Amino acid sequence: MRMNDIDKLSGLKVGFAVCGSFCTFEKAFAEIEELVALGCEVTPIMSQSAYSLDTRFGTAQQNAARLYEITGKTVLHDITATEPIGPQKMFDVLVVAPCTGNTLAKLALGIVDTPVSG
Repeated sequence: MRMNDIDKLSGLKVGFAVCGSFCTFEKAFAEIEELVALGCEVTPIMSQSAYSLDTRFGTAQQNAARLYEITGKTVLHDITATEPIGPQKMFDVLVVAPCTGNTLAKLALGIVDTPVSG
């Protein structure tokens, strides 16, 4: 990335939503770290599954704590917390990674029943 491109990212407001593809969390967390290092203001969002399930890739509590550690922001994890994102234009960009097939289908069909699809 050229220096001018990096400068454009400084101050960018990024919503970063994490769904339940637990085996890819480490890659997603590394990308969040990179965005923060480039000066982006990243707000973490987790689906209900990502926020509540313990797996062999870590406990839900560990994953949420890691996101807080990286971003300095509390994880948004319920529809009430994520509902204002669109109307209040909280982010310049929203990243969904990993994005499960379930979440992708909901986004494609406009189904609003999770913190990520809301």
